[in-house]
Amino acid sequence: MLSSATNSKLSRGNVQIIRSDEDIREGLKHLLRLDPRLAGIAEEAGPIPLRLHEPGFAGLAHIIVSQMVSRASADAIWRRMSPAEGLLTAKSYVALRPDAWREFGLSRAKATTLSSIAEAVVSGRLDLALLSSKPPEEALAELTALKGVGPWTAEVYLMFCGGHSDVFPSGDVALQNAVAAAFGLAQRPQAKALASLATAWSPWRSVAARLFWAYYAQKLGRGLLPVG
Repeated sequence: MLSSATNSKLSRGNVQIIRSDEDIREGLKHLLRLDPRLAGIAEEAGPIPLRLHEPGFAGLAHIIVSQMVSRASADAIWRRMSPAEGLLTAKSYVALRPDAWREFGLSRAKATTLSSIAEAVVSGRLDLALLSSKPPEEALAELTALKGVGPWTAEVYLMFCGGHSDVFPSGDVALQNAVAAAFGLAQRPQAKALASLATAWSPWRSVAARLFWAYYAQKLGRGLLPVG
């Protein structure tokens, strides 16, 4: 995980990159000016976690593996997949035995997804680190073009590995529940409605998402961010 002491937000072209807790605080200040309703929510939420990981194959693979029925199962699988030394790489994944996924405890679908990503990285067709410097729409399109990578996976990768400041995973159920609780809605907004609502928080939607997750985690007394 990247340290919160890392240099503050970088600007690559027109893309703002979150790299530190200071960037989160800066984004929150902008959000409170954009939407004063968020002030009370921020007060209840407390500190907003950065939770930033290095961009690359390991980061994306971890997000995919984390989409299990339970966090304990996902953690166990990830431990079995992780090399004794160093980081899991696309090259090392491609070099595994064809049936290694069974030993890890992966489903065939997830194994196929990870293989297609690893092969794309090794062949040079996909540069996961470079996605950090691309506009969110372009980066999302490139990721979701990969077999098995849906919008939620792509958005979470761009937020927590790429450091994009303006991504909002509106299909995330916990996030939908968080917004409903924060605004006192009778029912949680569906993805399309939430995406529309979140346009008001651009260009800091990634900070807004973190804010709502932190707020709801305080309400439930447990962590809700998609990655640990």
